[in-house]
Amino acid sequence: MTFSDLNLTTPLRNAIADLGFERPTPIQEQSFNVISAGKDVVGIAQTGTGKTFAYALPILKTLPFSTQDNPRVLVLVPTRELVVQVVEEFEKMAKYTNVRILGVYGGTNINTQKQAIAEGLDILVATPGRLYDLALTHVLQLKSIQKLVIDEVDVMLDLGFRHQLLNIFDLLPQRRQNIMFSATMTKDVDELITAFFINPERISIAVSGTPLENISQERYNVPNFYTKVNLLNHLLNDKETYNKVLIFVAYKRMADRLFEQMEESFYGESCVIHSNKTQNYRLRSISQFEAGDNRILIATDVMARGLDIDNISHVINFDTPEYPENYMHRIGRTGRAEKEGHAIVFSTEAEQEHIETIEGLMQMKIAVSELPGTVEISTELIEEERPHHKEHYNPLKRNVDEDAPGPAFHEKSEKNSKENLGGSYKFKIAKKYKKPKTRGDKNYNKRNKKRK
Repeated sequence: MTFSDLNLTTPLRNAIADLGFERPTPIQEQSFNVISAGKDVVGIAQTGTGKTFAYALPILKTLPFSTQDNPRVLVLVPTRELVVQVVEEFEKMAKYTNVRILGVYGGTNINTQKQAIAEGLDILVATPGRLYDLALTHVLQLKSIQKLVIDEVDVMLDLGFRHQLLNIFDLLPQRRQNIMFSATMTKDVDELITAFFINPERISIAVSGTPLENISQERYNVPNFYTKVNLLNHLLNDKETYNKVLIFVAYKRMADRLFEQMEESFYGESCVIHSNKTQNYRLRSISQFEAGDNRILIATDVMARGLDIDNISHVINFDTPEYPENYMHRIGRTGRAEKEGHAIVFSTEAEQEHIETIEGLMQMKIAVSELPGTVEISTELIEEERPHHKEHYNPLKRNVDEDAPGPAFHEKSEKNSKENLGGSYKFKIAKKYKKPKTRGDKNYNKRNKKRK
């Protein structure tokens, strides 16, 4: 099937021709007619299979021209980066139409977004937190929403957006089309579908955990952090082969630590992105990596599905992810648009259990490569890798200071050692300060002074 078989409008056909696309991906092909018909849809497809176009095309085809100010289509995504990318994808498709598209997310001036909303729009792409904040101000009215799209819903639930989603559902019209896309089907996702979808059409392209056939995988058994750094330096020295490398780490502190190491070896060639970085810093890092100004991008799992960058030569798992689904989303950043991709994973002895879980999900073994002889095996350990020795309880060992008062103990100061004066206290105070008998008797003290 080609895009001409999808019965698209002329503006959409022209936009696709400009992009050079000829054939829809399986998820795009199977979703088009169902979404166009207005049915509730649940799409399960791996990352990198074109899910954004899968719902953008039928929505733009069936969205009539209107001058109303309130949005008619709402797209919810988990991260700020994904907001930017989804808006860009919609704008590519809507190039020859008058559809107004706006993206909103946290970390930026909300008043600027209020002003943009007041000018009128058709499609709103948002993160749940900022959307709810805008809805509470009543600047954003959701009463005209006809279609709700929740993209990467499994990530959204993992990030703790469930309650915000439920609050948003309460603000939306009950009669609407619900469209949901996810890379994995979890218990939480299924509960959400059962509660809010009406006889949804389920479209599943690939079993969760099935590796993309065009991605080659290999792994290295590495003892510790600094040996991983040495191996990474060895691989990245081949700049022709490793020309656009995305490196995933377990957490933010590790991302910053690895970035410092990469700056020592490849100064000016790397950038880092995680949730503690400012919005401008994150967008700049992505832009520089996408443009080729930096060939190395270090990221955490939260960013795994918020990145859609072409021609990534390698994905390197510097840390083996604890959850096998995260491994699938990581390696899905390479080999996109049916191109060849390469994924490498480093695993310590403590991470071998995670490797087994990943291989169990994929139902295949990841080929093990030997460490190159030129890679130095370090004995230096980072804080997280050092053993923590705790002395077992020894009842015969008496702490010489155990009877001494603790650091919080102190004698009462003189001013805090008060006498319990009982009921006579108020009379003594009255006598000392010559308080007036009544609040209105202002001349009481003056008369007493004259008598004395």
